[in-house]
Amino acid sequence: MERVRERWRGVLLCFCIAVPCYFLGKVVPIIGGPVFAILGAMGLGTLLRSRGNRLEREQSGIKFTSKVILQAAVVLLGFGMNLGSVLETGKGSLPIIVSTISISLIVAYVLQKFLKVSPKIATLVGVGSSICGGSAIAATAPVIGADDEEIAQAISVIFLFNVIAALVFPAFGSALGLNDAQFGMFAGTAINDTSSVTAAAAAWDGIHGSNTLDTAAIVKMTRTLAIIPITVVLAFVRAKKEESAESVKLSKVFPMFVLYFVIASVITTVCGLPVWLVGGLKDASKFLIVMAMAAIGVNTDLVKLVTTGGKPIFMGICCWGAITGVSLLGI
Repeated sequence: MERVRERWRGVLLCFCIAVPCYFLGKVVPIIGGPVFAILGAMGLGTLLRSRGNRLEREQSGIKFTSKVILQAAVVLLGFGMNLGSVLETGKGSLPIIVSTISISLIVAYVLQKFLKVSPKIATLVGVGSSICGGSAIAATAPVIGADDEEIAQAISVIFLFNVIAALVFPAFGSALGLNDAQFGMFAGTAINDTSSVTAAAAAWDGIHGSNTLDTAAIVKMTRTLAIIPITVVLAFVRAKKEESAESVKLSKVFPMFVLYFVIASVITTVCGLPVWLVGGLKDASKFLIVMAMAAIGVNTDLVKLVTTGGKPIFMGICCWGAITGVSLLGI
């Protein structure tokens, strides 16, 4: 009960920010609820701090939301993954998916050394660009110990290129002479966030009278499975840095919430959960991610985020360009 008394104010604050942002995200999917939440919360947090309110009583609940609720959101995301269906339909895209993820992580690693960007921001930008945007950042951040400002920086970079891709890719694909199947593969492998993949594929279908949305969505879901090995590898790397090889513990190497994500996916795959239940759990996951982004935004210094954003944005451009090029070569 003591913990509940400490946390309820902060959790309620994040919930109140999340509700309008979640529905705004449905109205404007090209931006999405998490981006509305993180930007709105940053503005609110900056305003409150300028008036002397440091949100001290709310901090325990805000931190709980940005950590524990964020991990719970990733677990619920697993219920939307039918492993059999995704792998069966998406296996043809696996070589391109592996290639795009690899090139993005390599580019992020090289540029991190060259630009002297925070290794955690570089990891989040690389993973977010190559796997599934905000969901990948949500899964990776607690594994590498990223703080709120690093998460906000990465989300902002990913958001920028989500919007550009959703607006530009349909015309770009037409100019390249891609057919419907090729564009579905292109959108699914080269655009990072599900909402932007959906927006781009829907725009293509509207222009060409086709049905690429299903292909793009399945390829995108196949990419999402990369969360599992990526987070495990990153957890192991972090454990190796913090301890000697002889003393690495399994609990540090394997983040438990990723194990629960896998279990959730297996339950959906084996048990064949009703569509209404899977849909409800996916919606709950999306809402909890919006709540967590609100918590991260409240504690993020908006001025610092803007003034330090140049290098991460440049890194995002390079990762996105490399992914786009490798995707087109593979197609």
